[in-house]
Amino acid sequence: MELVDALSSNPGARSVAELSLADSYRREYSTLYKGIAACELSNSELAHLAVAYLPEPQRRNFWLLAVDVSPHPRLYSETLADRGCVYQPTVIKGNRPITLGHQYSTVVSLPERGTDEPAWVIPLSTSRVKSSADKELVGAEQIAALLADEVMPFHGELCVSVQDSSYSKPAYLHQQGQQRDLVSVTRVRSNRVFYRQYVSPPEAPTERGHPRWYGERFALREAETWGAPAEQHSFTLRNRQGKCYRVVLQAWHNLLMRGVRKPAPLAMHCYPFTLVRVQLYREDGTLLHTQALWVIISGERRTEVSTPQAYLVYRQRFDAEHTYRFCKQRLLLTRYQTPDVAHEQTWWRLVHLAYLQLWVARTVAERLPRPWERYLPTMQAATPLTPALVQRDFARIIRQFGTPAAPPQPRGYSLGRASGTVLPKRERLKVLVKSKIKAKSSPSD
Repeated sequence: MELVDALSSNPGARSVAELSLADSYRREYSTLYKGIAACELSNSELAHLAVAYLPEPQRRNFWLLAVDVSPHPRLYSETLADRGCVYQPTVIKGNRPITLGHQYSTVVSLPERGTDEPAWVIPLSTSRVKSSADKELVGAEQIAALLADEVMPFHGELCVSVQDSSYSKPAYLHQQGQQRDLVSVTRVRSNRVFYRQYVSPPEAPTERGHPRWYGERFALREAETWGAPAEQHSFTLRNRQGKCYRVVLQAWHNLLMRGVRKPAPLAMHCYPFTLVRVQLYREDGTLLHTQALWVIISGERRTEVSTPQAYLVYRQRFDAEHTYRFCKQRLLLTRYQTPDVAHEQTWWRLVHLAYLQLWVARTVAERLPRPWERYLPTMQAATPLTPALVQRDFARIIRQFGTPAAPPQPRGYSLGRASGTVLPKRERLKVLVKSKIKAKSSPSD
């Protein structure tokens, strides 16, 4: 408990050991690692702790969830199990966007917010993605477990999940399509090819053999294959800098994507979706982006989510990206170095628990500007506080009502290891490459 409080009020620690210097941590630095090793926090327990603080949607008729994957670099951990090549973005052109380590899939709830309000999320589930696992399917299993949990307030109600283009694969959408109360809003790459539903011409003779499911092509790069959209919307959107843009949405209904045959056949013709093309224009009428944004809306209850709603909630998906950055910079999400995989996963959940504690404390926190920040508009506005500002004031909050953790009781000095004890060296493990793992597990081998 004191470790979570120290994280929530991190005064600028650069390592996990430095958290023991926080006022809320009354124990020795060595107990930090003992506490992490002794902690047993499951995904269901993390979600149940957040139940009382999940705000019900007021302006929309559904709950909004987001799923994404983030890397935990472990470049020099040669004794760490299941360490492989994972994706990590880089700002340097020409460099491969990869690193060595693990990656974690996180599902968060996105509360309603205005344009000028800070980007808060509520963490519900986080799990490590094994090297042999599919990161998108891990996220699908996390969402399915949350929807099946009767304790969660959105159980049996309409939920919308938003995710990036990597989740537009048939395996993920097929699994999500089996959730009746779930609608998925997913970005797709601009080189995809979809199909219209096949409609047999009138008075056509009955054909023998396999029924035909896919009709004419709909190639995103070939405008001549689109045809007239079924819906078209236009509205004005203002960003946080005060600039206004005109948003033009075009929608085509009941499109299909091809399924796959391996590792298991997926009948994607059973899951039609709505395809949306998004273009943004400046006030002078010029395009903001040269390439249009393509989004698909899939799910049995997709008609209950309007096309403008789907685009606006997809924009809110980037709140999860801001949370990853805050957790890595201010909550030491990727600073914990351990050769034990279970302890690393526990650390991720403890960090998300500390973030949840900041969310709960946001209504009682005060603005504590630095001397050079006193006249900034963000310090004088009446908008809710950002996670960084809440963390700055959390030490005062925790001092007011204390902690339920029992005070430390010194019990003398340990005898330590016996003289002459030699501990065995940990085994050096090779870096796993996912393509080689799939090749070894293929039926042909």
